[in-house]
Amino acid sequence: MSRSWPELDVPGPGQESVWDYPRPPRVEPTSELVQIRLGGEVVARSTRTLRVLETSHPPTYYVPMADFADGALRRAQGSSWCEFKGTAAYFDVVGGGAVARSAAWTYPDPTPGFETLLDHVAVMPAAMDECRVDDEVVTPQEGGFYGGWITSRVVGPFKGGPGSRFW
Repeated sequence: MSRSWPELDVPGPGQESVWDYPRPPRVEPTSELVQIRLGGEVVARSTRTLRVLETSHPPTYYVPMADFADGALRRAQGSSWCEFKGTAAYFDVVGGGAVARSAAWTYPDPTPGFETLLDHVAVMPAAMDECRVDDEVVTPQEGGFYGGWITSRVVGPFKGGPGSRFW
């Protein structure tokens, strides 16, 4: 199998390249204002989020469960496994009469090194009406499997699009 490696974007002032992120990923706190809307309602708002930074992926934001609106998270069936973070459990996200099925996840028993993710939830931005970091609307990471949040702060190219499976 031949692998095709992408040509990397050059970060400008104040930008980060996702190709400088580590593997295994790093978790870092941020005080940026994160807002998530579904069904025309704000279902989460926080300045106490965590960013998970992994090579070739835009950051995934994890919001404290306590910063979701009452009733916005409903346990869903299924689980998945991350080689770094452990077994994920899923939630439906509910807001304004809309339901985004299995569009959020958490790590109820994160592996060593990722304990800070406990009681935090990530969402698939593509399944929401809108996700914002500070005043910027997020572009969802391509691919339907990944939950990365693309803002003007990060440059790629990003894993998830066609031809990126083996990056």
